Amino acid sequence: MLDTVKRYLRLCWFDTNPLDFVESTDFLKINVVFFAVVQYFLQANMTDDPFESFFEVAFELLLTFGFVAVMLFFDKMLDAFIQLITAILFCTNVLSVFFVPIMVWVTVTDDPLSYYVMVVLVLWFYALITHIIKAALAIDLLASLALSLLYFIVVYIGAVGLGQVI
Repeated sequence: MLDTVKRYLRLCWFDTNPLDFVESTDFLKINVVFFAVVQYFLQANMTDDPFESFFEVAFELLLTFGFVAVMLFFDKMLDAFIQLITAILFCTNVLSVFFVPIMVWVTVTDDPLSYYVMVVLVLWFYALITHIIKAALAIDLLASLALSLLYFIVVYIGAVGLGQVI
């Protein structure tokens, strides 16, 4: 398990291709659970309603799975679904570990530096998603930047929108 984490950590430094990893549904399950717990904590910190936070995290997961599935379907690469979704969730989880103390810092102090650090983390996350998509689909940088932007719009804005509907 620790070996798998070390290999995936290299992805967070743009050092590997997510398709080089072995499919592991067990590692995917661990990442899904970790994602749900940490994202719920972050969402609950931003909203006062625990039910709304729960639904937004569930929608984020569903939209992430759906976005990756549709993207791979159109590229005729559905066999890489486990590897790609695990890579995205793992990178999200790694950055979420950094986001938690930053969110506490923002909440407690409202220090401008905390907002700058948060922007750096968001840009790093955007760059990671761009790298994962670019490497997996073997597309150019501009196309992967566009798909990454679409990913963020669909997953995060979509989850907030769906959460508001319910």
